[in-house]
Amino acid sequence: MTPSDRTIGSATGPLRGAVVVPGDKSLSHRAVLFAALAEGRSHITGVLDSADVRSTLSAVAALGAGIAVRDSGSGGLDVYVDGWGDRGPTSPTAPIDCGNSGTTARLLMGVLAGWDVEATLVGDESLSKRPMARVTDPLSHMGARFESRGGGMLPVTVRGGGLRPMAFVSDIASAQVKSAVLLAGLRACGRTVVSEPMTSRDHTERLLPAFGVEVGTDEAACSAWVDGPCVPIACDVDVPGDPSSAAFLVAAGLLVPRSTVVVRYVCLNPTRTGAFEVLRRMGAKVSMSTEQVMAGEPVGTVTAEHGGALRATVVSAEEVPSLVDEVPILAVVATAARGTTRFEGVSELRVKESDRLAAVAAGLRSLGADARSGPDWLEVDGPARLTGGRLDSLGDHRLAMSWAVAALVALAPVAIARFDAVDVSYPDFMRDVSSLMRP
Repeated sequence: MTPSDRTIGSATGPLRGAVVVPGDKSLSHRAVLFAALAEGRSHITGVLDSADVRSTLSAVAALGAGIAVRDSGSGGLDVYVDGWGDRGPTSPTAPIDCGNSGTTARLLMGVLAGWDVEATLVGDESLSKRPMARVTDPLSHMGARFESRGGGMLPVTVRGGGLRPMAFVSDIASAQVKSAVLLAGLRACGRTVVSEPMTSRDHTERLLPAFGVEVGTDEAACSAWVDGPCVPIACDVDVPGDPSSAAFLVAAGLLVPRSTVVVRYVCLNPTRTGAFEVLRRMGAKVSMSTEQVMAGEPVGTVTAEHGGALRATVVSAEEVPSLVDEVPILAVVATAARGTTRFEGVSELRVKESDRLAAVAAGLRSLGADARSGPDWLEVDGPARLTGGRLDSLGDHRLAMSWAVAALVALAPVAIARFDAVDVSYPDFMRDVSSLMRP
């Protein structure tokens, strides 16, 4: 065992109580980036304190934004950002380290594409294996220049300026690709349009108007657009809880007998709640209630109760954009459902922090379940009694938390290598699980 490993045993009692999960990771990244682009000072509360978001904070500081960070005392960060506005960013004196954050790298490319600066983006071993051409290709057509390692991988050097607007038709539903092109469009003279085969998460479209940027959308055409040039105006943003983080606590509540778990102050954006809808279709006792709207985002409470007879389902490719980060934990829940649960159109999971399709199938088999994966699909048979064992997170936070939830209902402890990967999105995950555990 190393300090980054952790062994988790089965739950000693039901999980009961209420939790507020950390701030939404996608919104935290965007709020910081948009504030850096803006004219004036923005105050962002509830920012996720994680390795990924820290990468974005360091990146915009290196590019000339004024950053002041304070611990709010409630697990999140209060961040003050003095944006560069129409002055633009400054060329950094050293490469910008994006760590493990694909959102930081890809959205920064869109931010930098429209300015006469040069910056080199680097990342850790995992991020350096993830595809960047899906962003650099459309941005190159707009006039930005890029140099990258073979296959469009990091390190990537960006030289921006002189952008042309474009109508870009993406062959994948990716919020990172869409956001990068729209952010570049803020510096182009005219209308920049992004169309997708399915609507990906729409936080950029919802949050930019809070910064004074008009965003057009056509739901039927799965498209969004901005008119440039446009300089965002500073504003204050309160970041709600992350529904992807909430999904792990919800799953634990569904699997551990006699549990009732309530997660409050969660972002309930419809492009992010697909996992909860799938769980309800499987017979799980999951409810959602919207209580307020903040910066265009519905916010409310999710409640999960053990006791529903779970049945297998088919998750279609059309549903995947709204639950792509939750596939690993949904697969764990599927081990308790009767029948074969199948996830279709999930090839994107092969280029996440790990090859999640292969890792989930192998991990579940190691725990005694029957699971299989193909190029763009995953199948899990249930019900299965999970055994203990040793698994590796592969440095992937979603896998680390999925294996931890599986351990709560396994017959023997599960040792998870590199469990500290949870720091990417939910550093206090096990503390919150422990706070719910009753004798």
